[in-house]
Amino acid sequence: MEGKKILKRLYVGGLGHTVSEGELQERFSKFGEVTNVEILTRKDEQGNPMKSFAYINISISESDLKKCMSILNKTKWKGGTLQIELAKESFLHRCIFSSSCCLMLYTCKEKKNRLKTSKSKLQEIQQSKSLEGTWMQ
Repeated sequence: MEGKKILKRLYVGGLGHTVSEGELQERFSKFGEVTNVEILTRKDEQGNPMKSFAYINISISESDLKKCMSILNKTKWKGGTLQIELAKESFLHRCIFSSSCCLMLYTCKEKKNRLKTSKSKLQEIQQSKSLEGTWMQ
């Protein structure tokens, strides 16, 4: 039995600079359903690639995740040595799945919009006050 598939986000470090998203998708799709691949490359002052890594979203069972890690981790591929681990969650990533955080972001956005509206109304009032009486001159 394969087991229940769960969406996981993997960090893949040590990529060769020529690796494409399609190649990563093909390589990891042997273990689960790849839903997203994002390659990031850090460059030096001259614009030369220094470090390439990727984040892969994959729907995968625990047993297939272990198999993927044991087979692909620390293997040489296209000029790099793969380093695979579960990605650390960022604040924004956690917010996507947290209703309280979403509520907090929504509340902040609403307050910001109300503040913008209040500022624009204040400016309108100030402008109309400065124009008061000028039509008679």
